[in-house]
Amino acid sequence: MRSRKYRVVTTLERGSNWLIRGALRAGVAPRAFALLETTGRRSGLPRYTPVGNGLAGSTFWLVAAHGTQADYVRNLQAQPRVRVKARGAWRTGTAMVLPDDDPVARSRTLPFQWDAAIGRMMASAPLTIRIDLDPG
Repeated sequence: MRSRKYRVVTTLERGSNWLIRGALRAGVAPRAFALLETTGRRSGLPRYTPVGNGLAGSTFWLVAAHGTQADYVRNLQAQPRVRVKARGAWRTGTAMVLPDDDPVARSRTLPFQWDAAIGRMMASAPLTIRIDLDPG
């Protein structure tokens, strides 16, 4: 069951995520954001979620503010092969949920601290996700 905080925050995010998703697809979003493509665990269709840009070399770090309550986290747990569009380019990789990692400490290492701070404030059950990006 999803928490009340999750329902309130995601209701408020719905409109802004729609705008950010469109801007990311068009390549005009701020560098602080990235687009995560997962495969729907039931539908098998591509699903797109705006996330904070956690690109660090060949690894993409993500702190899911609502942990396994978020559909995109459930999707990547069912099918860990994902794509990430960061800095205007798509990269494929394999996602791994890290339940033993400290998500608050991890969020403090992300490149865009203002975005990470907002994520910490809105989080109901933060969870660290590491995406190992494929070479090239």
